[in-house]
Amino acid sequence: MRLTAFASTLALAASLAVAPPAYAQPAAAQVPPIRTDVPSQLPRTSRPIHYTLRITPDAEHLTFAGNERVDLAVLEATDSLTLNAIDMEFGAVTLTGADGAALHPASTTQDEENQTVTFHFDRQLAPGRYQLTIDYHGKIYTQAAGFFALDYEADGAHKRALFTQFEASDARRLFPGWDEPQFRTPYDLSVVVPRDEQAIGNMPTATRTPQADGTDLVTFQTTPAMSSYLLFLGTGEFDRITTRAGNTEIGVVSRRGAGEQGRWALESAARILPYYNDYFGTPFPLPKLDNVAGPGSSQFFGAMENWGAIFTFENVLLNDPAITSEGRRQDIFVVAAHEMAHQWFGDLVTMAWWNDIWLNEGFASWMETKSTAAIHPEWEPLLGRIDGREGAMGLDSLRTTHPIVQDIRTPDQMSQAFDAITYNKGEAVITMLEDYVGEAGWRDGVRAYIRAHRLGNTVTDDLWHAIEGASHREISAIAHDFTLQPGVPMIEVTATQCTAGSTRVTLRQSQFSRDNREGQPLRWRVPVIASAGGAEARTVVENGEGTLTVPGCGPLVVNYGQTGYYRTLYAAPALAQLTRNFATLRPVDQIGLLADNWALGLAGYQNASLALDMANAAAPDANNRVWERIAGMLDSIHGMYDGDEAHQAMVARLASGKLTPLLQRVGWSVRADESPTDAILRTDLIGTLGDLGDRAVVEEANRRFAANDASVREGPLRTTILAIVAANADAATWDRLHQMARAETNPLVKQQLYRLLGAARDPALAQRALDLALTDEPGATNSSALISAVSGEHPDMAFDFALAHREQVEGLVDASSRSRYLAGLGGRSHDPAMIEKLRQYAEQHMTPQSRGSVDRAIASIQDRIRVRQERLPDITRWLDAHAAG
Repeated sequence: MRLTAFASTLALAASLAVAPPAYAQPAAAQVPPIRTDVPSQLPRTSRPIHYTLRITPDAEHLTFAGNERVDLAVLEATDSLTLNAIDMEFGAVTLTGADGAALHPASTTQDEENQTVTFHFDRQLAPGRYQLTIDYHGKIYTQAAGFFALDYEADGAHKRALFTQFEASDARRLFPGWDEPQFRTPYDLSVVVPRDEQAIGNMPTATRTPQADGTDLVTFQTTPAMSSYLLFLGTGEFDRITTRAGNTEIGVVSRRGAGEQGRWALESAARILPYYNDYFGTPFPLPKLDNVAGPGSSQFFGAMENWGAIFTFENVLLNDPAITSEGRRQDIFVVAAHEMAHQWFGDLVTMAWWNDIWLNEGFASWMETKSTAAIHPEWEPLLGRIDGREGAMGLDSLRTTHPIVQDIRTPDQMSQAFDAITYNKGEAVITMLEDYVGEAGWRDGVRAYIRAHRLGNTVTDDLWHAIEGASHREISAIAHDFTLQPGVPMIEVTATQCTAGSTRVTLRQSQFSRDNREGQPLRWRVPVIASAGGAEARTVVENGEGTLTVPGCGPLVVNYGQTGYYRTLYAAPALAQLTRNFATLRPVDQIGLLADNWALGLAGYQNASLALDMANAAAPDANNRVWERIAGMLDSIHGMYDGDEAHQAMVARLASGKLTPLLQRVGWSVRADESPTDAILRTDLIGTLGDLGDRAVVEEANRRFAANDASVREGPLRTTILAIVAANADAATWDRLHQMARAETNPLVKQQLYRLLGAARDPALAQRALDLALTDEPGATNSSALISAVSGEHPDMAFDFALAHREQVEGLVDASSRSRYLAGLGGRSHDPAMIEKLRQYAEQHMTPQSRGSVDRAIASIQDRIRVRQERLPDITRWLDAHAAG
């Protein structure tokens, strides 16, 4: 339907007049230049200076009307203006020059493929200042991209809330503009809402004005100059709870009635913000910082750092006692810490182009760990950091990897850049460089970087220069090695010799690869730390070789403290000594050694069973995270034997023998005095043993479910128990779970129950879950997650189903995820036939720029097949020998 026309531009300007912001904006005479050292998909003939936007949603019909005024500068003579826009219909368009003369486009061209609109004028536009006003209409989507709706039930009524998600390239779905990060401008935003609804933006509300039709016009204060992808708008029936930290009002916004479930997130943010204000040396510059909870989910993201208005799906923000475990409670804190770090690294200072997105994500990932370690050391987050490093190395050791700093040109490439290389390798490299520079020098460099580039855009070298200037340590060469080339270095300990109380170590640098052992290894300058029971020693391995004298003659640990981003391959005598003395090592090095030796074994650099020898040497009272690593290794081996029931049973018996005593120690019930790590270990042990089919654990889970035990109705074990029940479900049990999902009114619990329906091992029940996903019942944002859940046990079935219903399934996935969603389903397979299916899918439905996800999925399948064929026999021999012994 067509909506009534907007008021005139002058009336709009009057209605949006607000008090000047408290922070400094660029002077009116200044026109920020366009950087020519970064890519742009738009002509460099013009740039925006200030946006004024008014949005009128029609939530029922999933459309909106927009009116936009852009103050802009024409930098070179041109007869056209090209802006980013997609899925829009345009009405009146007027360009007004400094002389007051108004021009209307002679024609308008929309390019859906390149997501642009071009307004052509019948004469040249001279360089100078102009105002462009546009009336237009756009779509409200049902998946989390652009301006989108999230539906839920409350008090028996259907509710709809509206939110925005713009990273990386979806602001163009709300307003036509220069949707690239270097085009920072202030924004004046207003929205028309029903009188009983609230509106949330980046800034506090300036005015709320009743309208004649019973709606209200909500106008927000002017934002700082910022990139388009950081603009935020949310409307709906909300609760907002608040507190203060320094000069900042902190809020958590949730659907009405769920406000108190945001209390833990609010309290967490109030502790994180002062830490960041101090660490960055620049206080948070906005008057308020909200975290906005949205029901539903996305296959692309869980939270987004919109400046002053973080958006987070409520399943990773709200602390619901019905389902929140200790692990989830910690995740709430960590996700908030990540998004709040972006308020400086990403928002106050923004990368100039998506090539350097790691400056946002890698740094925020590193900062989330650093702040958590400072505020909650009892959670031992530094031990968990190794999990992120391993996730990065898993991708980085395949041919299909990419450097941290990428070459990105298209929207599809932008969305695919958000992976473990960007986040976790970025974090690992920063961890290594901070350790090399020193904590104080690194912090001083970060502070200098923030001061120098406040309200500006940067490239990666800007950070290195700031660190070097503040710390007086040269790091650019090392940093370039790790950020501008892909891959994982490997440090080989080729010889050790103890003389006069010290260990002389000979090192060689090569490259760790899972599928390219024959290739010429790259070269890195690798900072190395080692210990042999005494003081640590340091060196930088350059040109492929190095030596090191380490005090002490005890077991030699290279990458001592696990701050380096590299694999360590030990000569046999050194590895044997480490295994014998494994129980005496620090937990962080135990975890790192287990991870290294497991990966090295699966890649064929050594016998795959050597990691099992090391796991066997773990003491019963080893750190809980060490046991979580061992449990994960055993679960992985069990999965490798899919189809070999005899050896799966061997692995299950081995796991039960090692893990059941630990479960008996922590028990099934929460203890009042237990540590947070015990609470997480309990969940991990029950989940792992249940996944391995441990009879006692599966029977106990089923007993509690059948009895409707209190632990199944709510509490920290609810999800874990139901996951075991769902995986082992028969038709009657699946029907009961389905009925629970249909009857559930809590959106958080409902979403979780529908995902569990996809976890059944029974293929017939998995098919029922897939069929259910294509109905309206699960909800618009839950269906894609249900299909993904099926792919956990049945990747080939899920992929074939999704491909057969491709258009319908892609409609269930947000636009930013479509180029990788189906690849993610098939990528979990170990069937060689899936490789050809994925290739055909890419050839028929993907562009060369968007098929990176398919290439990575194929590489993962090939590696999985290779491991089963070539490395699993090592483990089989080990299992057989231990069973016989």
